[in-house]
Amino acid sequence: MRGASFDARAFLTKPGAGKKVLQYGTKQPIFSQGGNGSHVFYLQKGHVKLGVTTPAGKEAVVALLGPKDFFGHGCMAGEKTRLAAATAMSDCVVTQIDKSAMTRALRHQPAFNEVFVDYLLTHIIRMEGDLVDHLSNSSEKRLARTLLLLSRFAKNSTPRTVHVPKITHETLAEMVGTTRARINFFMNKFRKAGLIDYNGGLSINRSLLNVVLQD
Repeated sequence: MRGASFDARAFLTKPGAGKKVLQYGTKQPIFSQGGNGSHVFYLQKGHVKLGVTTPAGKEAVVALLGPKDFFGHGCMAGEKTRLAAATAMSDCVVTQIDKSAMTRALRHQPAFNEVFVDYLLTHIIRMEGDLVDHLSNSSEKRLARTLLLLSRFAKNSTPRTVHVPKITHETLAEMVGTTRARINFFMNKFRKAGLIDYNGGLSINRSLLNVVLQD
């Protein structure tokens, strides 16, 4: 594996020693909460939801993932069982990488190590932003920020308006930390203001950022 010819993109997108490229359909589970945590996953195509279920049976969405995201990487820090469940939100292509193969790549390939560390740092910054958002902002601003984060999934879109994966108001309520009724109210408010559109799916206008920035 050592050498200048190492191709990080090929490592992440093609099958090989310790790696499999898998396909999942919409709503198909990728791994379950409490399951064995011995692989890292790289999302090539599609969208994945990470969710947790409490002992009391309450469910919560903790993250929505898009192409080029890693997930299940807690095993690299010694996590033996999954803290959350991963479910395909759309048709997905996922690379499953054995922990041992991932470890070898990180140890022997500086270019790949840089890619992975950069992803982790970005992920940490986003998590910190989510925490600050929940502690200091109104549910309206939290919803606006969630929708803007979702818009990063879009491909081949105009700079001003992007299309995002289909997502229910119930899921948005779980992520934002409010009721479905409040989500309905704010989504209608955003639509009337021209900030989002429901024409056959969900489209987001980047001017929605003004809701997040306003005092």
